Amino acid sequence: MAWSVALACASAGEPTEVFRPGLVPDPDAAAALARGLYPADTLTETGETVLDFALWPYEDELFVGAFERALLLCDRRLFRLDDDARRIADTAAAALPGSHCGVLVLHTVIRGCWFRWYESGRLLREVFVTAEDGVVVDLGERLPAERPFWRAIDAGAPDVPLPFDPEEFGLALAEAHMFGRGIADRGKDGFLPLELPLRRFKHA
Repeated sequence: MAWSVALACASAGEPTEVFRPGLVPDPDAAAALARGLYPADTLTETGETVLDFALWPYEDELFVGAFERALLLCDRRLFRLDDDARRIADTAAAALPGSHCGVLVLHTVIRGCWFRWYESGRLLREVFVTAEDGVVVDLGERLPAERPFWRAIDAGAPDVPLPFDPEEFGLALAEAHMFGRGIADRGKDGFLPLELPLRRFKHA
């Protein structure tokens, strides 16, 4: 399956504990985060959807899911990989005190993965890889879930073309560090990350 994703996901606690059945969304907190990212007079709240339909928003859309110990943000502007994208990522990472936050961007055409990892709002890891250009950014200590992917490069193999699939790389990071399970995997408890509710906003 090919994925296009522009997602920030924060949890105050272990993801396997936080992401479970019974999560109750907080629409007021979702709206507050949206207004913190964009001027309030440019935003219109247009309803609710689930993560499955929010992972790759239109350019004029923003999706936010706020819960007691978790936060989800889907914003296509993360794909720009520029200062504004970093501002959005930094804002999401700092919105939930004491949380861990992963920011994942995947694109099917470019076949690349951009991933940032924060702890308590502090950026600890940033990596950007593409199938054609290899390793573009590799900053900070590698997270446990990504280490197997680097073995060939660490052993001396060239990174162009990239010796691993960037989508598999990104989804492995999401499973281990963001959700505690595969993003499309329904657990024995019945919980499926793709069914998490998010508020939908449109901005000018």
